[in-house]
Amino acid sequence: QLQASGGGLVQAGGSLRLSCAASGRTFSNYYMGWFRQAPGKEREFVAAISWAYMRTYYADSVKGRFTISRDNANHSIYLQMNNLKPEDSGVYYCAADLRMGRDSREYAYWGQGTQVTVSS
Repeated sequence: QLQASGGGLVQAGGSLRLSCAASGRTFSNYYMGWFRQAPGKEREFVAAISWAYMRTYYADSVKGRFTISRDNANHSIYLQMNNLKPEDSGVYYCAADLRMGRDSREYAYWGQGTQVTVSS
């Protein structure tokens, strides 16, 4: 129901734009979030956006570099990632839930993930 795409290999300082398309149900009244997971590490919060007022939330590590947005009409969310760093590497997942949270366990719906690799 959530399909993430847009990952790839990029050099440090470069940019990528991730997309997450929803299908099968309406997520227009859900909080939508991005999480990432590096090998051997726990899945961590990256950013989230509310359905109303488009309020956004970011992890401190990505503030000023990443921008989350959503397009309810097209059932999609996006993560624009600029000035990427090697520590941004990992599998990026989109998620949805009726409530805002920074803990991955709070999200009921998940996409399959897309790999982001940032080389130094």
